[in-house]
Order: sequence, then C-alpha cells, then structure tokens
Amino acid sequence: MTEDARFEDAGGKPLYLGAMDPDDLSVLSALVQDAVLPSSEMRYLPDERRLAFLVNRLRREEDLARGGVERVQSVLVVDHVTGVRSQGVTRGDPDTVLQILSVGFEPGADAAGAVEVVFAGDGVVRAEVEALEVMLRDVTRPYLAPSRKTPEHPE
Repeated sequence: MTEDARFEDAGGKPLYLGAMDPDDLSVLSALVQDAVLPSSEMRYLPDERRLAFLVNRLRREEDLARGGVERVQSVLVVDHVTGVRSQGVTRGDPDTVLQILSVGFEPGADAAGAVEVVFAGDGVVRAEVEALEVMLRDVTRPYLAPSRKTPEHPE
C-alpha cells in the first residue's frame, strides 16, 4: 500500500514538485495561490519550449509558531510550450506586481492543451502545450513576509 506525501514529511525542506496531470496541477495551484511577482519575472523561452515565473510564494505548508507569515522565492516552470498569449497582464514592467490566483489546465487533442495562470485583476497568461508538465521549486530560504499578513479572499 502506498500513501500520499504529507507536508509534515518535508520537515521544512524546500519544495520541489512536479505536475503531470490535472490532479497534480491542482496541488501546485494551491501552493502558488497568492504568490506575487513583478511582471518582469516572467520569461518565455521559445528555444527551450519553456515558460518560467520567479514568484514569491506564501508558505502555506508551514505551521508558524512565531506568529509570522513566511514567503519563499520559487520557480514555476511550464514545459513543452508551443506558444504563449496573455490578456490584462503588462509584461516586462518591474513596477507592476502580479498576484497568482490559480493555475489550471484545459485539455486539448491527445496530451496537448493549455496551462492558464490566472492573476488578480482579471489577468491571464495562457501557454499552449504539447503535454502537461509543470514544476515548482523553492530556490531561496524562507523569509518573513513584509506585510506579516495572510491574504484574504472575501466570499
């Protein structure tokens, strides 16, 4: 019998997770909800067929006894990308801060489809992919969030 991994199993270590199906992607989506990034930290690398985001992720998986809210810089990478479109997102401006609401997958023919990153304020980046493969990896040590608050989402 196998068991699903639990946050407790990580023991505070950096996350390094992959998604190869929509169920896996829903886990990554939950982990990057409320992540923030300057719009200049999005890169489409057509030669590598990759779309990458350097985000400041809220560390929801940690139970913080010291009363603070932590963030960590993480890389969110979408592979097998054949094209990227965006709507309502100003790309390349370091003063424009984006907040991720969700990451989803819209299936197409065979294994192809589209990965959509939805931002607060009705922005979206859509990556057409030949196959679903998304990776999330923490790349820095956690730090105390400057706001010291967990974002709230009114009903």
